[in-house]
Amino acid sequence: MRKTIFTAIALLLLVPSCKLFHRKGGEEPVEVKKDTVYPLGFCTDSLEMVSGTVKNGEVFTGLMTRLGMSGKAAYDLAVACDSVFDVRKMRAGNQWEAYYERDTTLDRPLKYVVYRNNKVDMTVFRCSDSLAVWKVSKPVMVQKKYADVTIESSLWNDMLSAGVSPLMIVELSEIYAWTVDFFGLQKGDRFQALYEQTVCEGDVIGISGVDYAVFTRDGKQLPAIMFDQGDGGNRYWNDKGESMRKAFLKAPLKFTRVSSGFSYHRKHPVHGTVRPHTGVDYAAPTGTPVMSIGDGTVISKGWGGGGGNTVKIRHNSVYTTAYLHLSRYAAGLKQGDRVRQGQVIGYVGATGTATGPHLDFRVWKNGTPINPLKMESPSAEPIKAENLPALDSLGRHFAAVIDSLSRN
Repeated sequence: MRKTIFTAIALLLLVPSCKLFHRKGGEEPVEVKKDTVYPLGFCTDSLEMVSGTVKNGEVFTGLMTRLGMSGKAAYDLAVACDSVFDVRKMRAGNQWEAYYERDTTLDRPLKYVVYRNNKVDMTVFRCSDSLAVWKVSKPVMVQKKYADVTIESSLWNDMLSAGVSPLMIVELSEIYAWTVDFFGLQKGDRFQALYEQTVCEGDVIGISGVDYAVFTRDGKQLPAIMFDQGDGGNRYWNDKGESMRKAFLKAPLKFTRVSSGFSYHRKHPVHGTVRPHTGVDYAAPTGTPVMSIGDGTVISKGWGGGGGNTVKIRHNSVYTTAYLHLSRYAAGLKQGDRVRQGQVIGYVGATGTATGPHLDFRVWKNGTPINPLKMESPSAEPIKAENLPALDSLGRHFAAVIDSLSRN
């Protein structure tokens, strides 16, 4: 990011200024006009701007010819992009601005096109004279923040009420994926976090890191400390030096609700008879990604009768899981494949005997069905012994900071 911004600044030093001056007699030049648009590397004041979005199925040369370039010039510009912009990655729905020379005729010459890659980065194309392309990035700030959210209605609503970006939900759900059931949050549960967020033009565009977090329920605290050992492995630990990662995820999909629990005496919603339901139903929209809760081997994939499209995974000699009613499977998934924890193996659906889209998730321990919501998972490898004192010191420091902030 820093390199891109420096490149854009250097480029702006090379292009003519958009400021116009009028000299009267022997007086000093007086500025009478200046660019009113974010510096793009060309003067916008004397040009007319039209904006729009890339259409579905539209390719780079098609967009450029639609905006006024000849077919040959559009092709030459695509070639000129070279390593600056991959024209194959232009996305439908992304915004563009086209700048035309002011002209009374309908055939206005196209001078520049600005393509918005994302909320921060833009690619500028010079479409006349000598063809050229360059990148421009808006200024991005990194802010250190403190979040303190107590659950009253839902994590989403309470995040917004506390003035915290909902993007924090994703971060917290990943940190606490193995220890907190985000589908079973209760009123009074509390999240506190020290984190950094990136901001562009007043909008939060990402969470760049969570240094420390605490989840509190019924007075019991679960701290999570970010400490990178430099080995490419786990980065979050509790105050005892145990990994926040467990052998299994707490749930196989994100941000939904439990619609039916584990029971040997449930009345079947379709057949109306009382029969065992040795799994947990998660209600979620069709197409919601379903993940394997742990590393393992796909031992079956196919039609499961009333269970519809089903994937079954053996994780080790003790645990096996199954994922029922899938609308479809992950591309290329087949029996015998090794899958990783968190890998998408299918998508929520309503195949088989089902009243609506949901995932029926089942777990067996030593061949016996168990309640997935009560399954205990052993901790992963703890922090290296030589790093424990540093972790302890870091945790105490952050705990003191949060205690101080929560009192204000």
